[in-house]
Amino acid sequence: MSVETNSVRVAAVQAAPVYLDRDGTTSRVGTLAAEAAAKGARVIVFPEAFVPTYPDWIWRIPTANGELQNAYFRRLLANSVEIPGPAVDQLASIARDVGAVVVVGVTERLHRRGTLFNTILVFGPDGELLARHRKLMPTSAERMIWGMGDGSSIGAIETPVGRLGVATCYENYMPLLRYALYADGVDLYAAPSWIWGQDDGWHATMRHIALEGRVAVISAVIANRTKDVPADMPGRDELYPADQWLCPGGSVIVDGDGCVLAGPLYETEGILVADIDIDRLGTLRRVLDVTGHYARPDVFSLHVNRSKQDSADSRGHHLDSSPDEPTQDSQFGPT
Repeated sequence: MSVETNSVRVAAVQAAPVYLDRDGTTSRVGTLAAEAAAKGARVIVFPEAFVPTYPDWIWRIPTANGELQNAYFRRLLANSVEIPGPAVDQLASIARDVGAVVVVGVTERLHRRGTLFNTILVFGPDGELLARHRKLMPTSAERMIWGMGDGSSIGAIETPVGRLGVATCYENYMPLLRYALYADGVDLYAAPSWIWGQDDGWHATMRHIALEGRVAVISAVIANRTKDVPADMPGRDELYPADQWLCPGGSVIVDGDGCVLAGPLYETEGILVADIDIDRLGTLRRVLDVTGHYARPDVFSLHVNRSKQDSADSRGHHLDSSPDEPTQDSQFGPT
């Protein structure tokens, strides 16, 4: 008897946001998602913090220059995404229009304003908001901009085309987070990012994750230039003195055997596509299944705190929970 393949076409979108313009960038998501869908993509991954842009100035402005930091933060705050809100409604409509799973990075703000989060939103092909994942630990200078997420969004997301997991940029260097995703049965592994320069190490990491978890990795990275920074931003000419790449891209798609299927793509905008055989991923785990037959739960165990860490001000803003929901923990290994 022949074995049918369970194939899904995935896309990594490498593009420039409309810098610090939420509405303009959200519209751009619609245009690019339609292009990816026209290529046959049923899963479309956008970069980290795409709406309204990755806050690259945190690496350029000295921390002591609070006035200039505040000027950029103010623009970011005004263009960040409230959940629920009009921008989320528009993104949901985009996913519904293209009939695909759409994964997009946003800077999220609370209704009270002030605290921001580096958040990944996952929409189903019917426009339903399936998941919202806040980056667990903003990296270095990112902590001037974003707060920390919690364990409530760690795990597989059920989609019509397979179980999908997300890890943002340097979250992919957190071994225990990766393990928790593998243990929850992730097949499609989205890794939205922002890369400083052409980073061979990042691509080595994407291949390692694919081989380690026997998962298909879709990494989408911003590709934008200094000329994309609006002319009216304070200190623009000093911070961005020449036309150069802010982020040169580096998007890549890797199969579960570690083979690069598309990319890496540098110094250009584009949409990478590749076909993933979901069932083949399970076959690859015959030799190595790090949370199955290759695990040693008698020796190692992982405890994941999946409770929501709400403050009094942010209660009620989580996607599908109430403040009175009990703590939910996961144990991988012996109890």
